[in-house]
Amino acid sequence: MKRARPEPVQVVKQRRDAALRALVSGVPFIQFLGIEFERRGDELTAVLPFDEKLIGNPILPALHGGVTAGFLEVTAIIELSWSMLWEDIEQGRIELTTLDPLHLPRLPKTIDFTTDYLRSGLPRDAYARARVNRSGRRYASVHVEAWQDNRSRLFAQGAGHFLMPPPPGSDG
Repeated sequence: MKRARPEPVQVVKQRRDAALRALVSGVPFIQFLGIEFERRGDELTAVLPFDEKLIGNPILPALHGGVTAGFLEVTAIIELSWSMLWEDIEQGRIELTTLDPLHLPRLPKTIDFTTDYLRSGLPRDAYARARVNRSGRRYASVHVEAWQDNRSRLFAQGAGHFLMPPPPGSDG
């Protein structure tokens, strides 16, 4: 019996990056805000490149509070979705060659989301990382932190609870 040769690392990396792009491209709000995601292994960092349209208070100037909250919530949802997708990819339950925005698992739905504004978001790029605290079949809890120049100096943080989508093929 002939053993299948493992795929080159670069091919696997490209497929994982393509899966992340497919996941992110399915959310128009992400494109509107200009949020990008950088992947290192299974870890994601969300990047909100600065744009004048994101300013809420031109006198300070400061990022709009809704932009900050939206950035945190999007980061939480994509992290949660990516953690589910990553597990399916690693277990071989999802074929990466067929992944596109129309064939991805449904996104979790927000039950509630709380944003703590720790200081004004300045007119510069912002970054965020989310941590899934609990993820079950029906419910998940996620914590998010956002910073700009210094990772240890957060300008906002958030916590959310999400309703998990039913598994593919179920009637839920």
